[in-house]
Amino acid sequence: MSDTPTLATPRLTLRCLAPDDAAALFPAMADPAVMRWWSRGPFVDEAELRRYFADRAAGTRYWAVMDTPGVIGFVFAAERRPGVSEIGYLIGPAHWGRGVAREAVSAVITHLFASGTRRIFADVDPDAQASARLLERLGFVCEGRLREEWQTHIGVRDTLLYALLAREWRG
Repeated sequence: MSDTPTLATPRLTLRCLAPDDAAALFPAMADPAVMRWWSRGPFVDEAELRRYFADRAAGTRYWAVMDTPGVIGFVFAAERRPGVSEIGYLIGPAHWGRGVAREAVSAVITHLFASGTRRIFADVDPDAQASARLLERLGFVCEGRLREEWQTHIGVRDTLLYALLAREWRG
């Protein structure tokens, strides 16, 4: 999408995700361990993932996270109503534990708040502890639990809602 600007951090470049990025991201998004806490199961082939990336809902922007080896993940932001966006992210497991997700998500948060967003929220499975810890380190507050919110590939799941307000951002 043309309204997805390129963002830069000390180590990363975030640019508009393209359907062709499916080739680089398929190994992670086909991995049951990586996709366990997503609202859908692993992708079965690269063509399915390419269609998923091409079929973006209006108001949703995806940034491909680029590191030295190429595309290693993505961050998305979906405007749910004026001034309120949902954020989500996925980084390939070879890059976990290096602060890449924090750096990439921080860049998108900073961009969203600078663009007039007043509230960003994330929807997290209660067992996705690494994701919850990342959000808490970024200053998000857990605002509540929605019981049996999602019917997923691993069954009916609760969700935790985390949110961050522009005036709280310490980025």
